[in-house]
Amino acid sequence: MVGYERRQPRAWTVAEAKARLSEILRRAEEEGPQRIGTRKEFVVVPAHVWDANNEPTQSLGQWLIENMPRGGDLDIPSRHEGRERPVPFADWTEDDWEAFDRRHTGEDAGE
Repeated sequence: MVGYERRQPRAWTVAEAKARLSEILRRAEEEGPQRIGTRKEFVVVPAHVWDANNEPTQSLGQWLIENMPRGGDLDIPSRHEGRERPVPFADWTEDDWEAFDRRHTGEDAGE
């Protein structure tokens, strides 16, 4: 791997970069990153430098699997144990249901 000097290289103009791309690529390999553009700057670096600085990140799913708590067996209580819920309207008679229907269908409006 090539060691790079930490100095601010001059920025190539876009026109120079178009005309001298091979030289820019050679200098990027030998001298370090090459800047292109004056208003908006871009940097050309060799692929091995880019790859070394941009290692693939681990997926969230993989991270969760590797970092899940490992505390042993958990006692999970039954969802129904001691939680009897009353059934609504279980004590309604046929008359209650008919009165309900009349009120909610508008049949009771005349009464």
